[in-house]
Amino acid sequence: MPQASRETPTIVVIGAGAAGVMAAIFAARGAAERLRVVLLERTRDGGRKIMMSGGGRCNVLPSVLEPSRFVTASSPNTLKKLLLSWPLAEQRRFFEDDLAIPLALESETGKLFPVSNKARDVRDGLLGMAARVGAEVRLDAHVVGLEPPVRTSDGRVAERPEGPEHPRSAPWTVRLADGASLRASSVIVATGGLSVPATGSDGLGLELMRRLGHTIHETYPALTPLTAEPHHDAALAGISLDVTLEAPGPKRTLVTEGGFLFTHKGYSGPSVLNLSHLAVLSRRSGGPRQAIYARWTLLRASDWDRLLREEGGTVLGILRRRLPARLAEALLEDAGIRGSTATAQLRREERARLVESLTHHPLPWTGDEGYKRAEVTGGGVALDEVDPCSLESRVRPGLFLCGEILDAFGPIGGYNFSWAWATGRVAGLGAAASLC
Repeated sequence: MPQASRETPTIVVIGAGAAGVMAAIFAARGAAERLRVVLLERTRDGGRKIMMSGGGRCNVLPSVLEPSRFVTASSPNTLKKLLLSWPLAEQRRFFEDDLAIPLALESETGKLFPVSNKARDVRDGLLGMAARVGAEVRLDAHVVGLEPPVRTSDGRVAERPEGPEHPRSAPWTVRLADGASLRASSVIVATGGLSVPATGSDGLGLELMRRLGHTIHETYPALTPLTAEPHHDAALAGISLDVTLEAPGPKRTLVTEGGFLFTHKGYSGPSVLNLSHLAVLSRRSGGPRQAIYARWTLLRASDWDRLLREEGGTVLGILRRRLPARLAEALLEDAGIRGSTATAQLRREERARLVESLTHHPLPWTGDEGYKRAEVTGGGVALDEVDPCSLESRVRPGLFLCGEILDAFGPIGGYNFSWAWATGRVAGLGAAASLC
């Protein structure tokens, strides 16, 4: 990319996570030498959530994308439009063809991982492409302030003094912790989430949006493990299995399926994380605690009732053939039934209690592990305050938003990366188009 002059319009992207790097790539691609793109990242390496995803393997995408599985307090139609702006097949082609990172389907989970199983390949591939297409990547650049254009009484943008980093055509000022500042014609904010603060998330983007007049829907930790105090199931820590969880609500019951893990603090695994936001929100509302019920196997109540009536042997023997031994023993204890009881000796009311415990067992959670262990941030900037075609702010022209800062999140399994890739692309293209 040719050296930009002082008068070259500049796009500053704040945050080199999944959405920010993608925004920088498409802003630079969409404008070629006509624009200067600067990507600012507060950490020394960037993309830390990419690096930790999938246990260091990086779950790049889901195999199927269902917009109805996303959560937002904003317009679901806007959310769907943004998700479908870059179809899943095209996202996959970008990684495999443009980045030369082949993806492989993990059939049992429906997740797409790099064939190398190395998250570093994804992070380094994205940052490398950003540099190749002309974006200036600045690490250890901690943004502390964002100043919008100063307007005159008739609504025009007032000119500011010029300098090497301050062309007259750049009305936005981005201030850094070291005292330096950059001027920008457009700014893309791709930082602001509160989840996993160890990766560098500090909520700055959300705070900047509040100062600039945006509506922020209440933020909360989402996709986070649940805790129990006292921990009734502490003796089961380490047991994992596939379960079905139900969280009944006033309008519908949310059902999640998949991995479940008893932890030393409470409960985790995809099935728990995918409905944890309901538990978190019920605590914050001060109302009744969200009820969550577990069905420990694929067998339904009628199946268990038939087995306990027709299959011979002890009750514990029947359960242990279908459940981890410690869990089987704990469920029998909860139901007040001795494991050595023969099925023929089970009274009707005992059988009913045991079937209820096996198929509709209340999960005795009391809290959650918060942002420290949350995969994403719930809530964020209201979607009706951005243009879905460009992600330009309707409140502050020249400002573009993408990624976790927006009011939307999906379940475990690559959904949130797909949201980051798609919204980053829209914001990058939108910012470039606005200046060209």
